Amino acid sequence: MKRIREEKGTALLEAAVTMPIILLISVGIFEFGRAYQTQQVLVNASREGARLAVIEGSSDTAVYNRVNDYVKAGGLKALDPGDVDIKRSVAFAGTTASSVEINYKFEFMVLNPVIRLISPSSTTGAPGIMKASTLMRNE
Repeated sequence: MKRIREEKGTALLEAAVTMPIILLISVGIFEFGRAYQTQQVLVNASREGARLAVIEGSSDTAVYNRVNDYVKAGGLKALDPGDVDIKRSVAFAGTTASSVEINYKFEFMVLNPVIRLISPSSTTGAPGIMKASTLMRNE
């Protein structure tokens, strides 16, 4: 009988210790999956912009609009014009190419606020910049 009393509440203690770890791992999987999906949308948006930029007669405004439309269709926030860098005369293998680079401010939805809660003066929880660029030979 004495042994039963000593083990009382052990399961509750084990659950209290393991539950935060399991939640942190689950949230981390979700957050990094979302970051990977965001990066894929940005890469594809830069490809779409570069495809339009290599066509003679296309304007920078049209390229920006194509990139921005793709980003918004991917469920991301709209880009500012300064976030899309379009270069049309990049030297590439003896010819010229067009380059489209996107800078996107990415912030983790759950991990950043948790980090700021634990350490308010830390810059670790600040938004980061994701970059995607594509270089295509001009037609």
